[in-house]
Amino acid sequence: MIMTRAAVPEDAAELVRLRRLMFRAMNGQDSPGSWEQDAEAMARRLLAGPDARLGAFVVAGDGPGAAHLAACAVGTVEERLPAPGHPTGRFGFVFSVCTDPRYQGRGYARATTEALLDWFTERGVSRVDLHATDSAEPLYRSLGFTEHATPLSLDLRPADERRL
Repeated sequence: MIMTRAAVPEDAAELVRLRRLMFRAMNGQDSPGSWEQDAEAMARRLLAGPDARLGAFVVAGDGPGAAHLAACAVGTVEERLPAPGHPTGRFGFVFSVCTDPRYQGRGYARATTEALLDWFTERGVSRVDLHATDSAEPLYRSLGFTEHATPLSLDLRPADERRL
């Protein structure tokens, strides 16, 4: 049985390390920068709040003295005005699922994502969205994710900042 747990503020640096690994796996680029310190500070703050809108579930690394995380699934709750199909107005967005390459193939991504989906359910979320890589799509489909209408989006960053 895979043991998942809710992330705590002290996990923030490891959540960011795994997020960087996720970006590297998605596009082959390694882009260190100030975003890492900003992400760590934000994760610490959002995980510490009593009414946290950041859900993060992890599996700890194994081995002697392992002080790292093996995997994580992280998402947020967004509140919109309620609607007939979404009476709570709460939507979830999964934005980071990653397994350290040393631990891939053990079911950790599934376990952490299932824990995150349970967390969304407990908060009255009526729909969860995510962006999937081709390699991760079978996992999400097996959990019940399907296509829905693609919204338009606009990137407001200056052109030279639109690398990722």
